[in-house]
Formats: sequence, C-alpha cells, structure tokens
Amino acid sequence: MRQLGSWVARVGVGFVRACVVAVVSMLVPAVWAAAVAMGIWWGAGNPWSWVAPFVLVCGGTLALSRPVCRMVRFLVARWTATVVAAGYRQAGPVTRMSTGYWWNGFSYERTRRDALLDQKWRLRWKDPANWRDLRFTAIVPLTAGVAAALPPAGVAAAVLELSRPELAGHFVGALGLVIAVASAPYAWRLVEPVAVRFLRPSPAMVLADRVDELTAQRADSTVTQAAEIRRIERDLHDGAQARLVALGLSLATAEKLMETDPERAKSLMQDARAGATASLAELRELIRGISPPVLNERGLVDAVRALALDIPLDVAVNADARLTLDPPIESAVYFGVAELLTNAVRHAHASRARVYLARDKAHLVVEVEDDGRGGADERVGSGLSGLRRRLAVFDGTLEITSPPGGPTCARMALPCESL
Repeated sequence: MRQLGSWVARVGVGFVRACVVAVVSMLVPAVWAAAVAMGIWWGAGNPWSWVAPFVLVCGGTLALSRPVCRMVRFLVARWTATVVAAGYRQAGPVTRMSTGYWWNGFSYERTRRDALLDQKWRLRWKDPANWRDLRFTAIVPLTAGVAAALPPAGVAAAVLELSRPELAGHFVGALGLVIAVASAPYAWRLVEPVAVRFLRPSPAMVLADRVDELTAQRADSTVTQAAEIRRIERDLHDGAQARLVALGLSLATAEKLMETDPERAKSLMQDARAGATASLAELRELIRGISPPVLNERGLVDAVRALALDIPLDVAVNADARLTLDPPIESAVYFGVAELLTNAVRHAHASRARVYLARDKAHLVVEVEDDGRGGADERVGSGLSGLRRRLAVFDGTLEITSPPGGPTCARMALPCESL
C-alpha cells in the first residue's frame, strides 16, 4: 500500500508539473496561433489583414520571451535544484557629472529619469541574451512542450472518448488514460536538459560579463583607494599635524621663557608632553584603521576575537585556529566582520551576536548572526553594498538573510587556496 501511495503521488505531482510546463512553453505559440486566426478571420482579400497579425506576433514574442525564460529557470531550480544562470547584462550606476548632465554608461542625459530610461532600452536591445531567449521560445515548444503535453492530452482524449457509446471510442479513451498515467512522472523532466542546453549563457556572454565585472571592480577600487587616501590626509591634517604644530609652538615659547619665567615654561613643557602623547595615540588609531596591528601580529582569528571585545555586544566567536590566509583576504574579512557587527549595534539594536569562521574545501566561510530586529537594507550606497563590492574583488560572495523582526544572518564566502 505504501508503494502504491507513493506511485499515485508521483503520478499526481508529475501530471501537475507537466501541465505547468506545457502551459508555459506554449504561451508564445498561442500568440502565433491567435495571429493566424486573426488573419484568417479578416480574410486574405484584405491587403492590410497581415499588418495586425504581424505586429501581434512580433510584439507578443518580444514581450513574452524573457518572462517565459525566467519562469522556466524558476521551475527548473524549484523542481530539480539545478540553477541555470540568467546571464542578463546588469545596469551600471547612473552618475551626475560636474556639468549637470547624467552619465548612464552610454550617453549623457539632462535628467536622471532620461538617463535611466535610455540605459534600460539600450541594455534591452544590445543584450545578446535577448537572442538566446528568442531562440529558446522557438525550441522549447517543440521539445519539452510536446513531451509535457502528453499527460494532459491523454486525459483530454480519455474524457472525450469514454463519453461516446462506441466501443472504439472506449478503446481510444482507455489508451489515452494509460498514456497519461504512464508518462506523467517523466513528461515534465525534459525541460531540465533543454533549459540547461539552450538557456545558459554562452562562453562569449560569460566572458563579456566577466570583463564588465572586472572593469567595474577596477573603477570601484580606484574610487575606494582615492577616498581612503583623502580620509588619511584629512585625519593627519586635522589631528596629528595640528597637534604637532601646537607642540612646536609650545616648545619654542618655553625656550624663550626658560630664563625669564621658569614656572610658565615648565607648564608649557607639560602641555607639550600631553600633546605629544595625544598625537601618538591619534597616529596609532589612524594606523589601526588602515591595518590593525593585531591582524598583522596574531592573525585573523585573534584579531576578530579582539574586535569582539571592543564591540558593545555579547559576541561569541567560533573559529578554526588553523586558518592561514593571505594578508589582503585577512584584511577584507576583518573589516567585513567589523562592518556587520557595527550594523548589528547601530541599526539592528542587537544584544547578542555570533561569529563563525571555518574552511569549506577551498573556501573560507564566515557567518555573522545577531538577534536584532532584522530588515537589513542592501540598497546601493549602504555599507552592505560596499562590503559586497570589497568581497567581489576576491571573487567572494555575500548572502544576507534578514527578515523583519530578525534574526539577521550574513554569510561571506571567499575562495582561498592558502587554507
């Protein structure tokens, strides 16, 4: 009985999935059939009878190609856990120039709205993925669509023929029912190899996307480096440099007052010593912001533990003590953990957090979880988007799960052969 119930469940699930695949894959052919029916209804004698069907075919195919492909990817990922990469070109940032015009990566526009609209249509028409989607919408009905149509077609034949009194009709209906039941668990499965073969990005598209990604990373690294240099210059100018200038003035004044007013000279010397101590502390803090000494001296794990002690949270650090990483990756992970813990304090108002560092084959995996209120915002310009870009330089990824009400879990993964 258990095997019979399992088989019935497989048939039911397969029949539903076959119907879904058939409907999705036949959407574009349905538009073509409607256009043909419209042309026949208007009649061949009308010289303009082909215009509306032609517009319907072109417009319907272009409008449905991308939604159909996205739906097929979703179904394949949901049913078989096979992820078919989309490979669509992503829109770059729209920047306002000093002239007042907006640059969208292709042209200058007077307003941000015009720049976004122009960028959207340029990406849509110049994206090679559009031709791939159009090709797929023509292939999938003749392959996965035909196979998936067998179960519903068999059921339809059974319903129509079994209602007829003739014996031949009963035979055809029973045959249709047998075909529907036998093919239901397997008819929908053809959609996976068809999607993997014809929907994945071509090597040229992958290479072009990689070049665009590296170009964006290079530009972002240049901007980040310039901003960091300006920050260091500003901190030196406003902090240590001002104190050192005041220190020099105090020492010069004390030198002049040494013989005439020793008490005042002594007071100035004390102030100068305090200023030197403060300048030294500011320089150490500045160096720590560039590269924490504990990170260089004791490694990533101990640096994260020291960071956890400075955060006003109850932070538990679980880490593999044998981690050996290259300095650039250690720095990226350290400042990534610092960003996530700071967000937990500043935005999530958490009371506890957990940091987990381990190796997974050739990857370094870092998880930061807090019990805050959740709802982490990843919009462009936020600290999380900057962290994602920093990890992308090392081909790293950032996954954030932060439902409203919490908890928030951030997972960083970086490929690293030096583990």
